[in-house]
Amino acid sequence: MRSTHDLPPLLVRADADARRGTGHVMRCLALAQAWRARGAAAVLISRCDSAALRERILSTGAELVSLAPGDSAEADIENTLAQLLRREAAWLALDGYDFSLAQQQTLRGAGHPLLVIDDIAHLDRYCADILLNQNLGATALSYRCDPQTTRLLGPHYALLRPEFAHWRRAFRDVPEVAQKILVTLGGSDSSNFTARVIDALAQLDTAGLEVRVVVGPANPHLPELRERADTLAPQIQLLSRVSDMAELMAWADLAVSAGGTTCWELACLGLPALIVIMAENQRRIAEELDAIEVVQNLGWHDDVSVERLAAAVNVLQHDTSRRLRMSEQGKTLVDGWGAERVAQVLFEDSCRRAA
Repeated sequence: MRSTHDLPPLLVRADADARRGTGHVMRCLALAQAWRARGAAAVLISRCDSAALRERILSTGAELVSLAPGDSAEADIENTLAQLLRREAAWLALDGYDFSLAQQQTLRGAGHPLLVIDDIAHLDRYCADILLNQNLGATALSYRCDPQTTRLLGPHYALLRPEFAHWRRAFRDVPEVAQKILVTLGGSDSSNFTARVIDALAQLDTAGLEVRVVVGPANPHLPELRERADTLAPQIQLLSRVSDMAELMAWADLAVSAGGTTCWELACLGLPALIVIMAENQRRIAEELDAIEVVQNLGWHDDVSVERLAAAVNVLQHDTSRRLRMSEQGKTLVDGWGAERVAQVLFEDSCRRAA
């Protein structure tokens, strides 16, 4: 039987840039941290064009292998295989919509166990030892894969970093009026919807209003946003290079957020949120969480005007009972231990292979 001190390394292949955002890398980082907590090594193989995010990865103790931008799909697989060959019996995790069935077959065929992380079931077939989809409607999707593939489906396996389980234990106050607002629109926000949010929040006349706007590591608009906030609303504070989102979410009474993996973090900490869909792959998450009253979905970002956003924030700020309901529903849905559960499945599989 394999001990926790004799585990194979976990190699993760995921990218972060202005087009993809940072969600794939950040949730994989949560899994890497859970694996490292068991005494094993973790390596992220990534095209990551943000220096701040690269520093964040290294700060966890994980190794980072940076890939050159613009490599072909063939070169991508060759580079990943080369990293696998250097590490005996390593696990490989793939997270991203660009990895084809043929690539999965090639990598798994090299003799290393494969975890595929997916959101949308866009391939006709998947080739993996373990298939993970942490989204609410995952069990309703038609995944075609090998009969022996282990399927980990639903928010029970949401990949959250350890700080969220820590802050979850803190008391969540739901005040009569939400005065502390957190804005987080993903790692890149290429459309600069953050500027529209600042314009909307500047219209609020809430007494004691405090706003903290997180500008992601791949967001190119920081100077413009700082100028906008300084001009329109001094109560709006812009934050970049944030290392502890959980602490910020614990501070806030209400969030305005993109509809990606951040939704699971918000739910875990019981933070009521208005959700804006920033990419098509976020639509299902936003709609499903709205249906069970964990969030309020405002829809596609291009359709959300400054006036509509300001009105929606104002209404939810003053709707104490709805915010309380959203908070309780979220904490019931996501407990913060999903990454540890996935790491346990990897551990048990590793033990079987070593037996």
